[in-house]
Amino acid sequence: MTKKEALLKYTLRLADNASILGHRLGEWCGHGPVLEQDIAMTNIALDLIGQARNYYQYAAKLEAAGKTEDDYAYLRDPLDYYNLLLLEQPNGNFAHSIVRQYFFDIFHYLFLTALMSSKDKQLAAIAEKSIKEVTYHKKWSGDWILRLGDGTELSNEKMQTAINVLQTYVGELFLMDEVDEMMVKENIGVDLAPIKEEWTRIVQEHFTEAKLKLPDATWTQKGGKQGYHSEHLGYILADMQYLQRTYPGAVW
Repeated sequence: MTKKEALLKYTLRLADNASILGHRLGEWCGHGPVLEQDIAMTNIALDLIGQARNYYQYAAKLEAAGKTEDDYAYLRDPLDYYNLLLLEQPNGNFAHSIVRQYFFDIFHYLFLTALMSSKDKQLAAIAEKSIKEVTYHKKWSGDWILRLGDGTELSNEKMQTAINVLQTYVGELFLMDEVDEMMVKENIGVDLAPIKEEWTRIVQEHFTEAKLKLPDATWTQKGGKQGYHSEHLGYILADMQYLQRTYPGAVW
């Protein structure tokens, strides 16, 4: 694998993470528990899709194959997506969506903080622009962790159930492969080992305050970064890509 190929795949992973989670959150539009939070989730979804656009535009420049951001978002098959498995999991109830968001928000904040020091000026610039939005994202989901964890007996139970289910996807956040290692070696990517340590510390402290428990990880789901996904991604893409697949090249 060449450096250019690794950088392209690395960039697409970041784009796909933002795009898929953004679309998942977008499914809450009109269905939030209260109007204010409905709007908040929609705004976070728009932030993430905006970040995805920045990464996809950079990927198009790197590949130099005449593609646009729309080609990457709407004309790739599931095996060509490299998002984390956690982010494609169904919304479930509100507790599941909050836990999924919180797990990723803490990781995303720490990741972007490190990525701002990347030797790749474009990735560093996207990280610097995105960190302001993600700072709000982690505050929003963190507030809900406390509110529901230290709320009623029922809300605590639902949150702990969501944590127990989604914990099996957390390990993939920190797994490094050939692409990650090459990017770290080139001072472009982020070393995930210290990110994992800091993520665990923050989450455990927050969960203790919220009267929740982070289970010990004994096994982790993995494969999303290599293009191997759960059935859920196929359903997401069927909705996302319907217009472009049905009317190729359609424009307003």
